[in-house]
Amino acid sequence: MKILLVNKFLYPKGGAEISTLETGRLLEEKGHTVAFWGMDHPENPDYPYRDLFVSNVDYNVQNGVFKQFKAAANLLYSFEAKKKIKKLLEIEKPDIVHLNNLYHQISPSILDVFAKYNIPTVMTIRDYKIVCPAYTMMSEGIPCEECKDGRYYRCFLKRCTKESYPKSLLNTLEMYLHHTILHIYDKIDVFISPSMFLKTKVQQMGFGKKIVYLTNFTRLEQSAPCFESKENSIVYVGRLSHEKGIGTLLEAVKGLDIQLKIIGDGPLRKSLECKAKDERLDNVVFLGYQSRDDLADNVKNSTAMVIPSEWYENNPRSVIEAFALGKPVIGARIGGIPELVKDGKTGYTFTPGNVSDLRNRIEYLFKNQDLAIDMGKNARRFIENNNPENHYQDLMKIYQAAINAHAQ
Repeated sequence: MKILLVNKFLYPKGGAEISTLETGRLLEEKGHTVAFWGMDHPENPDYPYRDLFVSNVDYNVQNGVFKQFKAAANLLYSFEAKKKIKKLLEIEKPDIVHLNNLYHQISPSILDVFAKYNIPTVMTIRDYKIVCPAYTMMSEGIPCEECKDGRYYRCFLKRCTKESYPKSLLNTLEMYLHHTILHIYDKIDVFISPSMFLKTKVQQMGFGKKIVYLTNFTRLEQSAPCFESKENSIVYVGRLSHEKGIGTLLEAVKGLDIQLKIIGDGPLRKSLECKAKDERLDNVVFLGYQSRDDLADNVKNSTAMVIPSEWYENNPRSVIEAFALGKPVIGARIGGIPELVKDGKTGYTFTPGNVSDLRNRIEYLFKNQDLAIDMGKNARRFIENNNPENHYQDLMKIYQAAINAHAQ
């Protein structure tokens, strides 16, 4: 089978990108022909057809008025993306297209091209953009569901996109264009959700298309487990932004004789480092981005990973990778996290944003190291049952279902 994998970023930027790249690798190992397509970026590997990738766009960079207008227009509907994907389809002639994150830099405009060429299409939902103009289903720092049943104007009224009326208006218009005017998602045959929570939540928000559950996977051969801890430490791995709950985590470890290693970067890094310095949190270290090997070593040396998110997490790869390394996870009881973190079995959950609840979970785990080891072994077994082979078989069933649905 010839498969086209689409994602706006095509280097290991985050969980969605890693999952996309690992899916492509798995498909190639099984004998399929895989082509990647997305946005041009200096960190991309040397892909074939990179000359047909869409132009690099960074919406966080201030540009001139003309460039801003062009970027805004492409966010709504990208004619450049349509033109370039058309050329690629004429060369590759894929049997099926598997979409991942495509919003803004690519836009759903490319769905018209797949429909024109009569190509079956599946899409893995990586966040809540399909029902939320601002991606995260958060407003004013807390989960928000006010855009339920197509009330996208609430995004503009509440300035949900970076607290900006113009940016929120643009995202609001984007949603009405794609959902209400163009009905563009009708051109996707099957949607995939990596968590049951996301599947249920977007349906509750009014999205009525067929969604199939298929969780993420990781490669066990890359993750030799270490069940015992070599350091008196816990780790956080991920983006340093408000919705990730890092402030709650810093408060929870204040005064504890436990080292917290924070791995990752993001918009809050400087303010969090200042907080740690001002409040003399000498047990907190910021390690920034790390290579896969260095990250794995820090996780394996620790007692547990902590995921203090305060938004509707989907299917966090950080949890899956901690499990593969034989470590339990202390995770917020929100989104898809409780689907992975089972209390007393693979870790512990706590109330999101509750400092004392999180602190108590951390202290209890360190006082019961034997329990931490047992939960780490359970976590590893959980991942062994969700291996690449099982994932591949389920993915092939989804592809066939999409092909069958498209033929009707």
